[in-house]
Amino acid sequence: MSDSADFHHDAVRRRLLAAMALSPLLFSLPGQASTTPPDLSRIVALEWLPIELLLALGVTPLAIADIHNYNLWVEEPKLPASVIDVGQRTEPNLELLQQLQPSLMLLSKGYGPTPQKLAPIAPSMSFSFNDGSGKPLTVAKQSLQALAQRLGLETRAVQHLAQFDRFIQDARQRLHSYTRQPLLMFSLIDTRHALVIGQKSLFQEVMDQLGIINAWEGETNFWGTAVVGIERLTAVKSARAIYLDHGNQEMLKKVSSTPLWQALPFVRQNQLRQVPAVWFYGATLSSMRFCHLLEQAQESYS
Repeated sequence: MSDSADFHHDAVRRRLLAAMALSPLLFSLPGQASTTPPDLSRIVALEWLPIELLLALGVTPLAIADIHNYNLWVEEPKLPASVIDVGQRTEPNLELLQQLQPSLMLLSKGYGPTPQKLAPIAPSMSFSFNDGSGKPLTVAKQSLQALAQRLGLETRAVQHLAQFDRFIQDARQRLHSYTRQPLLMFSLIDTRHALVIGQKSLFQEVMDQLGIINAWEGETNFWGTAVVGIERLTAVKSARAIYLDHGNQEMLKKVSSTPLWQALPFVRQNQLRQVPAVWFYGATLSSMRFCHLLEQAQESYS
């Protein structure tokens, strides 16, 4: 074969390999892209759900997106100061990511950059918060097992999930007082709107296991939450209420002085309690934190 023929053959082969590398099929099967676990010290998480999955397996990410808002909305687990911030979750700094040379990037499906866009930098693995079943906690457990398999940490996943199941069993006893009346959970979006946690949410699935009834009977979106006018909360007549604070104390102070707020049944009945941040769209660690916060609030109800 002539030199020119060899060159042509190599060029065709390179184009074929490049096309295969960009195939959507490979991105849809991230756990099967390699049999060798990635370097655990060089994993980057670009959304907060996969951060939680990674931490549940005892692995600290090299870098994450949007540390400032993580601290406001998620708060715990706390991240070490060594974790690098790579910018916004929707638009991370691709140049910085390239410099970090991650072994694996973790994403949330449908949020932020696509696997195809990140492919030149590193392999990626994506996770869903909800698969349409309305069971985010069940989906989170499956995601944890999938990530553990990809990282070669299957034993840690088994141990964590066993610990979680024991925790929920104990919490059912500790939080028994919440079964006596429905519970409303919400945060403020602005001075006129609340974000309410309802059916198909992560915390709804936890509450179902705890035997607690959700006071919100209105509509929810695919993620199990609803943004509603504060006046809609007047429909919640006899319930305890938990306000989830996300660094918006000034907003709450302004709203709580209004006649509308003062007229809310749970405010008039002194049934409203405020707790720190917990991530609505997380996994097992957020679920455990949610139970801890309910326990803290329970003490002030008695």
